[in-house]
Amino acid sequence: MVKKVLITGGAGFVGSHLADELLTHGYEVRVLDNLIPQVHPHGERPDYLHPDAELVIGDIRDAETVGRALEGVGAVFHLAAAVGVGQSMYQIAHYTNVNCSGTAVLLEALVKSRVERLVVASSMSIYGEGSYCSSEGVLVEGGERSLAQLASRDWEIRGKDAQPLQPAPTPETKTPRIPSVYAISKYQQERLCLTTGRAYGISTVALRFFNIYGTRQALSNPYTGVLANFASRLLNGHRPLVMEDGRQRRDFVNVRDIVRACRLALETPAADGRALNVGSGSSHSVLEIAKTMARILGRTGIEPEITGDYRKGDIRNCFADISLARSVLGYEPQIGLDQGLRELAGWLQGQSATDCVARAREELIVRGLTI
Repeated sequence: MVKKVLITGGAGFVGSHLADELLTHGYEVRVLDNLIPQVHPHGERPDYLHPDAELVIGDIRDAETVGRALEGVGAVFHLAAAVGVGQSMYQIAHYTNVNCSGTAVLLEALVKSRVERLVVASSMSIYGEGSYCSSEGVLVEGGERSLAQLASRDWEIRGKDAQPLQPAPTPETKTPRIPSVYAISKYQQERLCLTTGRAYGISTVALRFFNIYGTRQALSNPYTGVLANFASRLLNGHRPLVMEDGRQRRDFVNVRDIVRACRLALETPAADGRALNVGSGSSHSVLEIAKTMARILGRTGIEPEITGDYRKGDIRNCFADISLARSVLGYEPQIGLDQGLRELAGWLQGQSATDCVARAREELIVRGLTI
């Protein structure tokens, strides 16, 4: 039975919540994290990391550090990654190096240590466009929008008859249509782990996370997620920036639901060798989320700014079909969006954030990564 667990990237947003979840359920927890300034501006152990979590400071690409972190460990959660679609499109070498080479270093060490289970954080980004229904009610895979279509501000995914398709929940069987450098690196992480695990008899599970939100997000990091970006803007009295027309739909899942799914993936033998969606099982438009966040934070006078821009690497719609996670893991989301956003708002009241969102957007414009 697994007693001690390693979480790579464990001092961050999801990893620290996972440490709490595992410690509550009787596991010993070790965390490996390099405390990068983009996430940890002061380069110090964050106050929110549970005091009982042992912290090893180091890089996932350093074989000696990884080997030391694995000593006495029975299972690994691999969360360490460079995160963000927009930034990945111009820091190509960095994202590929951290996410792919770092995973390879970890796997070579795991081949020697042979832990009982490896759970790797994959991403909904690997799907590209999600699933859709045609006008006849047939489930189809969304195609990629052309740059000419996007330049004309026609945002919808269209079928062969040129009519808009209706977005539908995306199952794990959907063919990946990998639209960004970040998505490519996450797909490689997933496949490297599942392939190596199968070859060497390391029980491995990949969890495809959808849009995670909750307390402890790095509010001054403009690549951490759309909801954190909205919060950062609103806390500084600025209008949230909404791409396209704001009607694109996403699956926003609370971090506490995510970490419970992680624990279930560790404890469920039938999950071995599988890739599973982890989301809320519902969808909301990005514009709806921006308005809801303003209301909950008491900033109702600040209306979202719809930029009408497209960021290269983005998609129109994708939200999770979680029926497989339900049947295999017994996973059921417990935190509704309204409850989760109110909890987030309570935490945000005590936070300060440097609004870097506009600067990050300008960076993409200068590099020709928006239309």
